[in-house]
Amino acid sequence: MSILGHIHPRIGRRGATGIAMTALALIHAAPAMAQDAPAAQQDAQTPPGEDRSDIVVTGSRIRRDGFQAPTPLIVLTQQDIQNTSPTNNIADFVNQLPQLAGSTKPANSRLNLSNGSAGINALNMRNLGEGRVLVLLDGRRSVGSTIYGWVDINTLPQALVERVEVVTGGASSAYGSDAVSGVVNFILNKKFEGLKIEADSGITTYGDGGNYSGSIAGGKSFAGGRGHILLSANIAHQDGIYEVGNEREWNHTGYVRVEDPNWVANVSTTPRYITTKRQVGASNSTPGGLITGSAGGSANALRGLYFGQGGAVNVFDYGTFTFPTFTRAPGSSAPSVTQGGSWQVNDSGTRIGLMPKDDRWGVFGRLSYEVVDGVELFAEGSYNRQKVFFNAGPNLSTGIAINTTGCTTVPVPVTCNAFALQSLGAARLANVTGITLATTAADLPFRGIDNERKVQRYVVGADGDFDAFGKPGHWEVYAQYGRSDLREQLRDIMNLANMTNATAAAFAPAGNARGYAVGSIQCLINVNASTTDDDPACVPLNRMGVGVASQAAIDYVLGDPYRDQVMEQYVAGTNWAITPFATWAGDVSISFGGEYRKEKIRGSVPAEFQPIVTTTGTTNRWSVGNYLPFTGEYSVKEAYLETVIPLGLGLEFNGAVRATDYSNSGYVTTWKLGATWAPIEDIRFRVTRSRDIRAPNLNELYQAGTANSDSVRNPKYTSDGANGPQTFGYSGLTTGNPNLKPEVANSWNVGAVLSPRFLPGFTASVDYFRINLSDAIDTITAQEIVNRCADGVEEYCAAITEDPIRSTPTAPYLLIRNQPFNFVRRLVRGVDFEAAYRIPLGTDSFTLRGVATRYIENLSDTGIAGTIPVNTVGANGGQYSTPTWVFRANAIYETPTFSATVTGRGVSSGKYVANGIECTTGCPTTTTTSPFQTYDNNHVSGLFYVDVNLTQKIAVSDKSDAQFFINVTNVFNRWPLLVPETGLAANSTYSDMLGRTFRAGVRFQLR
Repeated sequence: MSILGHIHPRIGRRGATGIAMTALALIHAAPAMAQDAPAAQQDAQTPPGEDRSDIVVTGSRIRRDGFQAPTPLIVLTQQDIQNTSPTNNIADFVNQLPQLAGSTKPANSRLNLSNGSAGINALNMRNLGEGRVLVLLDGRRSVGSTIYGWVDINTLPQALVERVEVVTGGASSAYGSDAVSGVVNFILNKKFEGLKIEADSGITTYGDGGNYSGSIAGGKSFAGGRGHILLSANIAHQDGIYEVGNEREWNHTGYVRVEDPNWVANVSTTPRYITTKRQVGASNSTPGGLITGSAGGSANALRGLYFGQGGAVNVFDYGTFTFPTFTRAPGSSAPSVTQGGSWQVNDSGTRIGLMPKDDRWGVFGRLSYEVVDGVELFAEGSYNRQKVFFNAGPNLSTGIAINTTGCTTVPVPVTCNAFALQSLGAARLANVTGITLATTAADLPFRGIDNERKVQRYVVGADGDFDAFGKPGHWEVYAQYGRSDLREQLRDIMNLANMTNATAAAFAPAGNARGYAVGSIQCLINVNASTTDDDPACVPLNRMGVGVASQAAIDYVLGDPYRDQVMEQYVAGTNWAITPFATWAGDVSISFGGEYRKEKIRGSVPAEFQPIVTTTGTTNRWSVGNYLPFTGEYSVKEAYLETVIPLGLGLEFNGAVRATDYSNSGYVTTWKLGATWAPIEDIRFRVTRSRDIRAPNLNELYQAGTANSDSVRNPKYTSDGANGPQTFGYSGLTTGNPNLKPEVANSWNVGAVLSPRFLPGFTASVDYFRINLSDAIDTITAQEIVNRCADGVEEYCAAITEDPIRSTPTAPYLLIRNQPFNFVRRLVRGVDFEAAYRIPLGTDSFTLRGVATRYIENLSDTGIAGTIPVNTVGANGGQYSTPTWVFRANAIYETPTFSATVTGRGVSSGKYVANGIECTTGCPTTTTTSPFQTYDNNHVSGLFYVDVNLTQKIAVSDKSDAQFFINVTNVFNRWPLLVPETGLAANSTYSDMLGRTFRAGVRFQLR
């Protein structure tokens, strides 16, 4: 019987083969919400040149004056962005909203080596994932900039963005897939008249991170106002900060998590982990190599020796601890530790980049023409190019085996590593047969990310107004094509085979086949007895010391893997809005339409950068990378209907339904039921209940795979061997899963908006949100795939086959496809608080605005036996943590010619690890694999930053004006949120990593 028959009796060999995130509760980051202001007031505030016919409110397809949708909406105007944006990138401003938690940005994507997302600005709402928030441009989709379909905000024409509307609730019934946590819609000023130019430059208080940007945009009507042309171009550059060096003191505190070396699983009642110490460094490696173990003679006799400049041998100081007192000395029999040593020696955390070098430019154009009254044709196109170069950290290696057998023999045999003998000497190596080395490889250049993206988008269409049922209606049709050409390029990555060959250095013996000088140091493969493993290009690499490696050897062991990917998006759609009839309470509005979309991907990888695939398994060539190209596509057809029905007594109903049919996963229905009630003019209540979806992306469906080999436990094993051996060897391949289904979210939003007449200029809102996501897509371990197959879940059995070559009757060898599956449940809950108060002061004004989110739950339940869902809210320890409070507030003083804005923003303090147990004595006993580990201190700080923006307006002429602005971010140069980790010791998602920064610039507009 096959192994699948053992772990899942219903499947035999034939079937196996065929299946294969309340102090700031009343303070607001943006103006009052669009739907909360009377339509006339909104229209009066419309900036000159904006298209006043645009009455669409993001989150709904209904087009009606004064419509107030039940879904919460934040509107960020162009003035808001200009007065408070910390950088030249609009994404950095939008990401300060508390609803946008956990976004991917250049500061936290430095280690995204192999997935192509390093350096982009991709939005994440509610920390539910970048793929579960929909980013739109004028209400339409844009092609993604990564294989996950994430839209990079850098690719949008920022010079023409008039406002950003952020829907903080599900909206799949209006826009389709991905609008699970919300929608961010960047709306352009499509009727802009005149010319505007902006240029700025910035630098950090440390003199690094220099940047500049410039943009120009122009718009002009022609043909008596029937036609209009828009053009814009932008360019931006940022210097990379590749190494922290000695300027950022926060990264030289020696703040790491230390494991108590005397802690014993299931026995110790003291904390396993210690985070209260400072001036501690990682003891798992050093720049020139650290001996972490030695064999032969006195076991581990050489442990704790490390190599310095020129190969000098030093003794590593492992430090002294008080939980309990512990002093480590070379050659002692005390337990080995992987953390807790001289922080001055280990420099891995100070050799990681803070910001990438970023060069980008883009162009955008739009042409429209009213061919007959009420019918306008339009066409628009954009092209953006970005090139990002990043330091992703040192070429760290651990567990390097160095053979020292026979190093005290004369003549020295080829089994003795020549560099080890030179560095350590024969006396130290007496009776030592091998050492284990770990190094951050100061002689090697850092691992680099050198990604390039070229994104283009073209739209043609028509829209118009018409009379229907005696009321105005609106229609539009459009077709869109988007394309992203992605070069996922790595630099200076270790070639595993070449590194192994170069590390094994030997003294050339007499009579060697290649005629090397006797006693010269060569690669072992070229001077051993075998000639079949020779590589004439091999150059021996000395890994024991700093300044000891030759450039030729470095060139031999490093390479630049890359993958080219092309993503294409085809969209055609139509939207119609009518008012067919009225009830006693008012007009009934209806919107309907449909969309067809196709997503495609194809790629290529040179053979030398792909893994080696043979009949006996798959072997990686590179330490990271090992790209495989993949190809795939899917299409989707959708139709929707939405209505607004006034019910009287201040009550209005808003409902929508969308029918969606995916070519790969079938049919799904999404819907929304919402209502608003304004019993009096001062207050309005709102509620929505929606069903939203996210379809699997191209990577989840079609990724070609990465490989590994290991063993798994047989869950059906019995001592008599009747159900097979206790463990199975396997080769694993992580691939896409074309059988994935859309994720389904059931969401609630309940809130109220207050605009008291007795306090003119004040608006506040409170909204509760709950998103319950089922069938979320994620991957699991090979062992869990086997376990679930044994439990009878056939889709997991389909991921397992037997290797007919390596299997034997008593020991089957498995081939396991570690695919993504629909198996995770996610639950996110919280409360949003928003407020604004504007006080007129004659011709001047003073405004207080603020927004805060109190996150309650962010749970992920895998359903895996023995696992416990952990609420990550209140944890500040990493990218996927969610602070309890995220807040932003500003105070704005404005005169006709001057404005000053002071912004305060930050997050609350919290835990380091969400499921960590804080204790000093009487700690519960735990195992090494328990999800609840013990810490002497599980608390990390919060953050509070202050920014200042000053803008002086200058009247140049009747038709032109200019502005000069200065922006200072992180005025008090506050440190990032420190976390006790051995790499970069800061939470880079919620922190300012660069310290105080200055930016100054000018804006000029000709009307």
